[in-house]
Amino acid sequence: MDTTLTKHERNLSAIIHASTFSRYFIPFGNFILPLVLWTANKKDHKFVDYNGKQALNFQISMFLYAFLLGVLTIPFFFGAFSDIFHTGYWSWRDFGGINWHFDSDDFRFGHLAWPLGIGGFLQGALSLVNIIYTILATIRTNEGQYFQYPFTIKFIK
Repeated sequence: MDTTLTKHERNLSAIIHASTFSRYFIPFGNFILPLVLWTANKKDHKFVDYNGKQALNFQISMFLYAFLLGVLTIPFFFGAFSDIFHTGYWSWRDFGGINWHFDSDDFRFGHLAWPLGIGGFLQGALSLVNIIYTILATIRTNEGQYFQYPFTIKFIK
């Protein structure tokens, strides 16, 4: 633990990391609240400046990874959606004649469900990584340690 850090600096840095959980209540709160707290205090405290950059870079990186993962699963979603219809294309003429009974031997869009399931699993894992490392960063910064997130692209230097 660094003895030159004040309790105010440690608490403010921990609040910056913990404020990323505001995304569950405020749209884009994981960017807005840490950005406001960081810009208001970055010139006064070096430790707060470091932690604000870390928190924002990690949140931007996680958003980018989730966006790219979502973009990769879009073709599989539309492929599975169009396989529900008998022609495989955007044909609405057979809409009334859909057989809604799914037999386990004849699962029409089963080959496209695997990438969707893997994509959903990876999105969940990405959210779990985000939650775990944010909690870990909050605890470590409150103890006065310099915490560096893994898997982070340095957007703000």
